[in-house]
Amino acid sequence: MSTQQDPGVPSSTTKKFGKGEREIPHHTQKAKKYYPAEDESSPKRVRKSIHPAKPRSSLQPGCVLILLAGRFRGKRVILLKHLPQGVLLITGPFKINGVPLRRVNARYVIATSFKVDLKGIDGKAVEKVGEEGYFSRERKQDKKGEEAFFKQGEKPEKKQVASTRASDQKAVDKAILSNIKQVPDLREYLQSTFSLRNGDRPHEMKW
Repeated sequence: MSTQQDPGVPSSTTKKFGKGEREIPHHTQKAKKYYPAEDESSPKRVRKSIHPAKPRSSLQPGCVLILLAGRFRGKRVILLKHLPQGVLLITGPFKINGVPLRRVNARYVIATSFKVDLKGIDGKAVEKVGEEGYFSRERKQDKKGEEAFFKQGEKPEKKQVASTRASDQKAVDKAILSNIKQVPDLREYLQSTFSLRNGDRPHEMKW
């Protein structure tokens, strides 16, 4: 609808109120005759532009990291690859300290100055693990009927690791384990858990 006014029509009307006068502007646009019964949802405008996460310079593949949060906090792990949105792909290796292939937030790790040689690692296996949706959980269908009724009160079935996950873990860790054997005391270092005691000064420590 055009909001321009005809040139022959005045834009305002002068009216007298008591001893004074007041100009009343003319409305150039008529009110709507129809209004929706419910509010129409409009898409939210996002003004922030999404920038790719920039990893810290100390977070290089092969670097030994210390986890600060989560189930494996305090464990020393090996960085394999940078994933989108500031997520890191790490491994224990599992055979040494029980930490499997998993993703961790870069904010909750301490990067040490020690690096493990990743020579000979299976690049295809690392690419497969780093793909989107690899770590997504499988949805369980709710059991209904007589089978669900008679299984009430029983212990839940133990979660089994998928055979593909186990094979991928072995494929990635195979070369890393052989490289760890060549460095003295490295296996024991990765097996040990990091912790702080009273009187320790983390800001003065050399990582």
